[in-house]
Amino acid sequence: MPSLRTKSISTKVTDEEYALFEALAGGQTISEWARDVLLKATKPDSAEQTVLAEVLALRTILLNLHFAVSQGQTLTFLRPRRVLQ
Repeated sequence: MPSLRTKSISTKVTDEEYALFEALAGGQTISEWARDVLLKATKPDSAEQTVLAEVLALRTILLNLHFAVSQGQTLTFLRPRRVLQ
């Protein structure tokens, strides 16, 4: 048996915002569209998570290399490879 929706979330919007939401909702009612948008926002996108992980990994590598340079260490071709491992 499907669960009943018994709770409500509401907000005030301007006429322009309402018109935008109507346009974005397309064939759906605004409440159905808003529910879908809110529920999708709670689920992380795997592609975004992957890109974020790669950016953070690159940031870590660059910070480690920057720290080595700031300590007066000479960077060689092998230094970035050691950081990666």
